Amino acid sequence: MVKITEDNEFKREIETGVVVVDFFATWCPPCKMLAPIFDKLSLEMEGKVKFTKVDVDSSTNIASEYNITNVPAIVIFKNGKKKEMLVGFRPKESIEAQIERYL
Repeated sequence: MVKITEDNEFKREIETGVVVVDFFATWCPPCKMLAPIFDKLSLEMEGKVKFTKVDVDSSTNIASEYNITNVPAIVIFKNGKKKEMLVGFRPKESIEAQIERYL
């Protein structure tokens, strides 16, 4: 299970390396479909990439700062800088290919 990051720890979580953040909402069906894929990728890419999740309903400041208007949204960060955003449900292979570009 991927850790859910809160407002006070987000900047620290994304500051070094490649970090993939799943912006989700508990009421969102596509978010629920994406969750097991995100968990599987986190296990397969452990040691190379950090994975974390942000609940947009409880962390509205983070969602607003990164212009998250639709969920699910996966944002790829490298050394604290936003590199790419994938909006909507995507298959595992598609997400993995996008992450690989930043390794």
